[in-house]
Amino acid sequence: MSQHSKKKTAKKWTVGLLAAAMVFGIAGCGGKDGNNAATSETSSYNKEGLPIVNEPVTLKVLTVRWGSMGDTFTQNQWLKDLEKNTNVKIEWQVMSSNDWAEQKSIMLASGTLPDVILGNQTFGDSDIVNNLSFFRPLDDYIEKNMPNLKAAMEETPELKKISTFPDGKIYSLPTRLPSRPKSSRQPVINKTWLDKLGLKVPETIDELYNVLKAFKEQDPNGNGKQDEIPFIEIGNDLISPFGIADLNNNNMIIKDGKAIYFPVSEEFKEGLKWENKLYAEGLLDKEVFTQDDMMRSAKFQNPDAPIVGFTYQWTPDAVFGKWSDQYVTIPPIAGPDGKRYTIGNPIGMSLHRNELLITTSSKYPEVAARWADQFYTNEASIQNFWGAIGTVIKKNDDSTYTLMDPPAGTSADAWYWDQSLRDFGPKYVSPSFEQKIVLNPESGDGLKLQLDKLGSEFVTEPFPNVMYTSEEFEELPTLTTDIDGYVNTMRAQFISKGGIDEGWDDFVKQLNKMGLEKLVKIRTDAYSRYMSVK
Repeated sequence: MSQHSKKKTAKKWTVGLLAAAMVFGIAGCGGKDGNNAATSETSSYNKEGLPIVNEPVTLKVLTVRWGSMGDTFTQNQWLKDLEKNTNVKIEWQVMSSNDWAEQKSIMLASGTLPDVILGNQTFGDSDIVNNLSFFRPLDDYIEKNMPNLKAAMEETPELKKISTFPDGKIYSLPTRLPSRPKSSRQPVINKTWLDKLGLKVPETIDELYNVLKAFKEQDPNGNGKQDEIPFIEIGNDLISPFGIADLNNNNMIIKDGKAIYFPVSEEFKEGLKWENKLYAEGLLDKEVFTQDDMMRSAKFQNPDAPIVGFTYQWTPDAVFGKWSDQYVTIPPIAGPDGKRYTIGNPIGMSLHRNELLITTSSKYPEVAARWADQFYTNEASIQNFWGAIGTVIKKNDDSTYTLMDPPAGTSADAWYWDQSLRDFGPKYVSPSFEQKIVLNPESGDGLKLQLDKLGSEFVTEPFPNVMYTSEEFEELPTLTTDIDGYVNTMRAQFISKGGIDEGWDDFVKQLNKMGLEKLVKIRTDAYSRYMSVK
């Protein structure tokens, strides 16, 4: 997922959080006793064209936003025009992610839901799979009421693959975000340090090792102290040169078309030895196993002098504060086999599911489906990702689209979240339309696309975002808690203390005792189902 989706704006709520009881009271209006102006049997409904209904209908739409973002996005001009053009009025229920988990439990227990659930922050796979009776299968609606989405699924078949549940039906709608990169985090290095020490950008892990060693020993920040931290984090990025490109952090990769659990692979073993070598020689931060995000951030932005030499980031400007100008993104580091690997997705980091659900509480599923389909045009999608044309986006005479500059004192990212649904909700931007979107190559989404050119050709196919059955969801938490926990513990031990060759057979034996075979079967069964969707 993109770096920006974790950022939070400083904006305060414009509307107080609704109490759970009030939510259920409102949600009930969209249920079986609803009294909207039109009913699903009325001649008011139009199968095509606009308006969708001749007499106004109100839909209750629930969405969850990060932290204290509030509901300013509802003033997006495209959304206001949509209400006018469709005759579908929206009563927004905007929740904060801060306390949504508790509210969600209460709502699912009550079984009283609004008409539409929007955004994948709201209900995840297990919420849906374990409560299927609350959500309508959407296959027939897509076929009969949603020509925009139907066309999108034909152009990009992965949309259908990620949206198909284990029973073969589609309950939640997907998104394809615009202008997303293929690569996730990329290697970032202090170029000022390289230049000062007369070193070239490292291409291989051996060259990287030599550079990190020079960073530690030769005082590149020039403050007379040996306070440089050559490398600061442990993660899959560091072992990606060994062919381990785990996008979804579930210890699975695709190799030669097969789903592989990589912590028992030779590549992982060699990656551990590389990490152990860096740790033993002080090239990995000695606090790598104990520091939290705040401690790490303080090191990235150390006030007196830059102290971090090498890292993996979305963009260099995202973490280094006033030292950002010293850092550059570089091509992926080649591994022992001479090849380069980048964590990401060859079809783009753009596809997500669970962006819109229509509940069985809704009396107007056809209306809701046709309303949702309006989001699946190119212009609708860019306006719901950045902001409305005329407000955030300028439509040029040559049919290209450029993003305007944010108001003074506001970051572009914060502005987009303020003005649009941003990451959440249904969208589809076709690959051909993306050529018409002109982004600033020096910041934000445009900068990431520029940097992506360094690594996009090396992106490996990730283990996809597969779907699990309710039975599999029952078994997965115990298996992953035990097995992933043990892998993480042993990884830390192998890195900090070594003994990898001597301890390897016992490590694998213990994983098998813990049920590794069952875990791998669940993952590979889900992968087979995913690949069988046509």
